[in-house]
Amino acid sequence: MAFDTSLQRSLATEVEASGPAPALAAVAALMEMGDRLGVTDVITVGKDFTVAEIAAATDLPEEGVAGYLEALESAGIIDAVDASGEPARFRTAADYERIQHQAGYLSWTMNANRPFIENARAYLTDQSKPTGAYTRDGRQVAISSQWMGAQAFYPAALDAIFRLEPEHVVDLGAGTCRLLIEVLQAFPGSTAVGLDLDPASCRAAEKAAVQEGVGDRLTVVERPIQSVADDPGPLAGADVIHAGFVFHDMMPEEESVADKVLAQCREALRPGGVMAITDAVPYLRNPRERAFSAIVTYYHRQFMKRKLLTEQEWRDKLLAAGFSSVEVVELGFPTGRLFLASR
Repeated sequence: MAFDTSLQRSLATEVEASGPAPALAAVAALMEMGDRLGVTDVITVGKDFTVAEIAAATDLPEEGVAGYLEALESAGIIDAVDASGEPARFRTAADYERIQHQAGYLSWTMNANRPFIENARAYLTDQSKPTGAYTRDGRQVAISSQWMGAQAFYPAALDAIFRLEPEHVVDLGAGTCRLLIEVLQAFPGSTAVGLDLDPASCRAAEKAAVQEGVGDRLTVVERPIQSVADDPGPLAGADVIHAGFVFHDMMPEEESVADKVLAQCREALRPGGVMAITDAVPYLRNPRERAFSAIVTYYHRQFMKRKLLTEQEWRDKLLAAGFSSVEVVELGFPTGRLFLASR
């Protein structure tokens, strides 16, 4: 009897059309739940954990945690190290960091910016609607950015910072201070200051620093970076100043303030110091960056009323602030660039 293979051919076509989208959507949802539950905060890559340990660390009922971990294991986000043991032990999957990184793109694009999507008509029909008409969740913005940045823009910044073997690093718009924590762990004698205006991110940074054993060497300052224009105190003694995706928040309305902040950074740096700015550039057309660049640029222009600078505009601005030279590094993060300005 001959079998009709049209159904199999149709299924293959549908699977090919879907590509990785179903898996990415699923793991992004599970990872976002993990963040809300506090589970991703207490899971350490490479270390075993049990249901009871996660429940105790997150103040959640064991039955609920067991169900959530079962879903993570079924999705391949964590592995059962010894499911038959008592208690069962789990560990993050070998590609956990890649999974988290990819989830960050979906989390940032779809949920951290959810107010813009839901109110697209309101913004489009009323061009005078102010930037803060609809507020984003600051923690979700910070966490999803951290997940994206772990493999797409932090590595380049960390590489540049590590090469300088810094004694004191300042991060403007530090979020949860993951970048600074990695620097402090790599250089045991170093100190750092993380400045951010979001209270939840600052508290998360302080908690993470203590958990990672560097709490005594990290100072978290809850302030907007605009404050540095008139009070550069947090910059004092830095041999590296990093700013990740924060300068565009001052443009165009506060561009003169941004210029003052850049000038203060240049003055505060020790001789031979470097300012490392990670930021987005607008509407790129190359195949790798085109689509993501489009949504990043549109979000910023339409909803945030922000001006993203081109590579040349960044060069001109940094040189005008008194820096002697500027190097531009293309990042794995589509639309991202690292600008290294030498004192």
